Amino acid sequence: MCRMSAFAATALAALLALQAAPAEAGLFGKKDKAEKAETARPAAGVQTAAPQAPPRATPEERAAIERMDPLARAAFWAREYDRDPTDAEAGVALARALRAMGRNDEAANTAQRLVSLTPNHVEGQLELARAHIARGQGFYAIAPAEAAAALTPRDWRPVSLLAIAYEQAQRPDEALAAHRRALALAPQNPAAMTNLAMFLAASGQTAEAEQLLRRAAALPGADIRVRQNLALVLGLQGRFDEAERLARQDLPPELVANNMAYLRAVAGTGAPSTRNWDALSQAQ
Repeated sequence: MCRMSAFAATALAALLALQAAPAEAGLFGKKDKAEKAETARPAAGVQTAAPQAPPRATPEERAAIERMDPLARAAFWAREYDRDPTDAEAGVALARALRAMGRNDEAANTAQRLVSLTPNHVEGQLELARAHIARGQGFYAIAPAEAAAALTPRDWRPVSLLAIAYEQAQRPDEALAAHRRALALAPQNPAAMTNLAMFLAASGQTAEAEQLLRRAAALPGADIRVRQNLALVLGLQGRFDEAERLARQDLPPELVANNMAYLRAVAGTGAPSTRNWDALSQAQ
């Protein structure tokens, strides 16, 4: 299936012009080696200052960078995280930016480094699970998702991630149970509702999936992904006109055409759908 969205970022290379210091002039325009060595030697009893680490970004700077593109965010948070590997906020933000750029292996490595230092950091465990899911290695997302669920037993997000990890690990019974548990924890959450719906749709239960998606689309927090997954499920039932009308509410014509061609191809073969349009299942 064609991805519904693509990301493009332009890197701006900053060139730092280094000017050479003028040569020190001594007698006849040069200093002899002994004089230069003596000049370079620090005075007795004087300690040279250690290089200063760059200061931590202010909360205002950190908030502002989150409005930038993923490439800019990754560069910013990499500096912050290199400065202090115990900075959990920087580690999570760097992993998230890398994942947004499709650099999922690097995102997983960054999140793994973070949870190794701070194993009780919930957001770090969640980001590690998301990174493994994004790289198609859901089996390795099970442990961090379980760890996050144990730390926050009333939070639907780790349970929903655990469900998707079970899906990728081809453990459908456990996946369905986890999806239903996530929805029980957040019964009015459109993402939890959509994740369960798309699992059902991929299992061929499109009628139940449609009901869930219509409920999710009517909720205040629903976004384009919910509506487009509903269009997907309608198309899988052969209701192409209705699916196309819904798709056109949010997408440009060329994407609608690509998606409808995909739906007609899938409907013609009778094959089950892939999970969703655009990885909504990562329980953002």
